[in-house]
Amino acid sequence: MFRKRYLVVLALLVIFGPVVARQLFAPEPRQYSGVTLDQVGYTEVAFRNEAQNLDLAGMLFTPDGEGPFPVAVIIHGSGTSNRENRWYLTLTKHLQDNGVAVLLPDKRGSENSSGNWRMANFEDLATDTLAAIEFVRTQEITPVSGVGIVGMSQGGWIAPIVARDAENLGFVVSMVGSAVTPNEQLLYEEDHNIRQMGFLPGVSYLIALVSTQHIRHVRMPEIYDAVGDFDPIPLWGGMNIPALVILGRDDTNVPSAESAARLDALGNDSIQVIVYDGSGHAVQDPPGRGDRLIRSEALDAISDFILESTAGYLH
Repeated sequence: MFRKRYLVVLALLVIFGPVVARQLFAPEPRQYSGVTLDQVGYTEVAFRNEAQNLDLAGMLFTPDGEGPFPVAVIIHGSGTSNRENRWYLTLTKHLQDNGVAVLLPDKRGSENSSGNWRMANFEDLATDTLAAIEFVRTQEITPVSGVGIVGMSQGGWIAPIVARDAENLGFVVSMVGSAVTPNEQLLYEEDHNIRQMGFLPGVSYLIALVSTQHIRHVRMPEIYDAVGDFDPIPLWGGMNIPALVILGRDDTNVPSAESAARLDALGNDSIQVIVYDGSGHAVQDPPGRGDRLIRSEALDAISDFILESTAGYLH
C-alpha cells in the first residue's frame, strides 16, 4: 500500500511539479515596440463584396509622392480584427515608408465591416479579399502600379485561394501562415500552450489530444467543421505568382519546420521560404537582440520582395 501511495505521489510530482515551478518562477513576459495607429496616416475607405452581399470598410495607407505605387492588400488572421493591432500597423508603416501602399480592411464582422467571420469558411473570406483587390484597382485615391496580397497568420491559408481566383495578381506574401491543415496546426499550438504552463513534453501532448477535441467539437465546431481539414499544399503547388513565405523557427502557434518542409517538397520555383531563427509567431527580434515586434530583416525582405515583384508591372 505504501509503495502504491509513493508511486502516486511521484507521478503527481512529475506531472504537476514543473507546472508549480513555472508559475512560481516564470520570467516577466517580454515587451515589444510596435507602431500605433496615431503614428500613421490613412484614408477611410468603403467597398462592397457583391458575391456575398457584404458592405466592407478599411484603411488605405499611401506613401508620400505621386506614385504610382504597388498596393498590398492585407488578409487578416483569426478572430476579430482591431484597427489598433500593432503587429499589422508595424508592417503597414514599414511598407508605406518604403513606397508600398497598403489596404488594411476591417475583417467581416469587425469594426465597420458587416458580416460574421465566425460563420465563414476560407473560401468565403477569400471573396472579401477579392472584393478589396477590385476596389484597389478602381479607386481614385492613389495611382496603382500593381496589386498583391499579404496573408497574416491564418490569412496564410486564405492567400493561395485568392491567388488561384484573382486575375493578374502581382505577388503573394504569407506572414507566418501554416502549410499544414488547421486541425494539425491546432494540435501543435495546444501542445505548446500546455508546455508553456509547465507540463513536460509528452504529458503536454496527451493533454492536447483531449483539449483539441474539446475545441473542435464543443467550443468552436462551426469553425473547425468548416475549415479543419483544409489542406493548402495543392494550392501552393499550383502557385505561378511570385510568393514569399515568412516563418519563425521558434513559433509555438504554427509548425514552421513542417510547413517549410512541405512547401520546399513542392519544388515550386515561384515560392521563396525564409525561416528566421530566434523568432516566434510575430517574427519578433530574437532574445537579446532588440525589442521590435517584427524584426527588421523580415520587414526589409517583404518590402524588397514586393518592389522587385512589381517592378515594371501594371495591374
